Amino acid sequence: MERQERHEPAAGRIDDPWYDALASGWGELDGTVPAFAPQQRAAEPDPGHSAADIYLEVQRSAAFQEVRARYRRFVIPAALAFLAWYVAYVVAATTAPELMARQVVGAVNVAMVAGLGQFLSTFLLTWAYARHARLRRDRAALELRWDTQEMTRGMAR
Repeated sequence: MERQERHEPAAGRIDDPWYDALASGWGELDGTVPAFAPQQRAAEPDPGHSAADIYLEVQRSAAFQEVRARYRRFVIPAALAFLAWYVAYVVAATTAPELMARQVVGAVNVAMVAGLGQFLSTFLLTWAYARHARLRRDRAALELRWDTQEMTRGMAR
């Protein structure tokens, strides 16, 4: 039986319950402290605050609204463009069969090229969404989660 090596977390890594090693990639595994590490904040909730009050406060915050706005600014136009491209493909296939049957190269016709374009555009959109999330939203969302956790942690005491 082989002995598995156990990797200790990097010194300075914050024990975050939402930490996902597979989704990270910001330097934790090479022993460096992540550049986006949120600052520790003394967030002691008032004894009268419930978890619902804390989550509503976070939801109303400017940081949360900015994360949501960044999400909407990417998703709504991307979804509309992708839906328009899909509908155009279906409409062209049903209303212009002679156009779709036109040969491009050998046995490959316009319909086949457009169908493959559907697959390609799906992969490109997925890549673009993941990149946008990583560069524009993930760090801010992580900070919000950390702040929320700190605020709710005080309630359990």
